[in-house]
Amino acid sequence: MDTVVAQEKEFLESYPQVCAAGSLPGTPGNLTKEQESALEQLKEILIAKEYKLRLDDSTLLRFLRARKFDVNLSLEMYENCEKWRKEYGTDSILTDFHYDEKPIVAKYYPQYYHKTDKEGRPVYFEELGAVNLPEMLKITTQERMLKNLVWEYESFVKYRLPASSRAFNSLVETSCTVLDLKGISISSAYNVISYVKEASVIGQNYYPERMGKFYIINAPFGFSAAFKLFKPFLDPVTVSKIFILGSSYKKELLKQIPEENLPVKFGGKSEVDESQGGLYLSDIGPWRNAEFIGPEGEAPHAFSMN
Repeated sequence: MDTVVAQEKEFLESYPQVCAAGSLPGTPGNLTKEQESALEQLKEILIAKEYKLRLDDSTLLRFLRARKFDVNLSLEMYENCEKWRKEYGTDSILTDFHYDEKPIVAKYYPQYYHKTDKEGRPVYFEELGAVNLPEMLKITTQERMLKNLVWEYESFVKYRLPASSRAFNSLVETSCTVLDLKGISISSAYNVISYVKEASVIGQNYYPERMGKFYIINAPFGFSAAFKLFKPFLDPVTVSKIFILGSSYKKELLKQIPEENLPVKFGGKSEVDESQGGLYLSDIGPWRNAEFIGPEGEAPHAFSMN
């Protein structure tokens, strides 16, 4: 275990650990005295309970922010997460799980990372309106889809964020998500509701505070009005990160994502050759750039590239 702890320390020291100036309150480098005290309390409790991994400030502050800096609630969330990681096999999933059907699945449910936004965040695209669940379930299962989701989260934490932090020269902790609803129907939305619910549980409970910006584009008529009904029940900080856009979304996306980083299909200038895997499989970003790859190496693929 001491070797693993030393490796984690080396990993954390290999990229910036302080967020850029002007970052959100409660993030590394932007703490009040009360928040600093809560961080120290949580860390002392976890050390006393003999936890050894994932005790860095960035990780603990994410759990604290998720629970409004209530130390007891943050402790409960952290311990539940560690229990889940052990039961799910999360710590070894990057080597244990291989999603070889992904190149085919991507045609029926496009989900992919592509470059970074203006604040250094990896940009994640999900084309929910293009989902064809019946065809997808002929080649995979919901269980394997969720395994791949966790695989992607772990790759995001271990490879994409460190490389993006080096490229941006400040700690990058979150993603910028673009959810495309173009062509969505009630039936297609209903088909994936079970998966989306499970995926949401994993994201909220075990990877808290990873959402930086969230753009919903090509939102159908009435979607924005419906969202307003739910806003009073949502956390104001979460609401501030969500932007609901119709078909005229290009101007707003370009405020956040450089034109050269935004795919052509969404109004930008970034093109990907099919020999690189195309937009869905290329996974282009700082995590593929030797200049920003640290001791952890280049981000792996969930499937064979051969």
